[in-house]
Amino acid sequence: MESALKPFRVLAYIVGVMLLVLCVGMVLRYGFGQEAMSKIVAPIHGGLYMIYLIAAMNLGMKARWSWPYLLGVMLGGTVPFLSFYVERRVTQRVLNAPAAAEA
Repeated sequence: MESALKPFRVLAYIVGVMLLVLCVGMVLRYGFGQEAMSKIVAPIHGGLYMIYLIAAMNLGMKARWSWPYLLGVMLGGTVPFLSFYVERRVTQRVLNAPAAAEA
């Protein structure tokens, strides 16, 4: 399961940072009329988010998460700063799972 955790963690951070950059791009686009940044960042974030969804699905299937929990993790890349929180909680859950299974 740790083999699926590392790509998820990396993508969670990348998607989180790209979402923050996209928010700045949206402020520039709708607040100041400068569309260039959002036109570049939006498709990049969208593509990376799709890869994040695949990584989350891979980890969720290996960890045998419930569908509501898995959907919550997947939605973590849609709200600014939430992916960082979700990544930390998921990492703790995955690393604590073997200890819980042994007890």
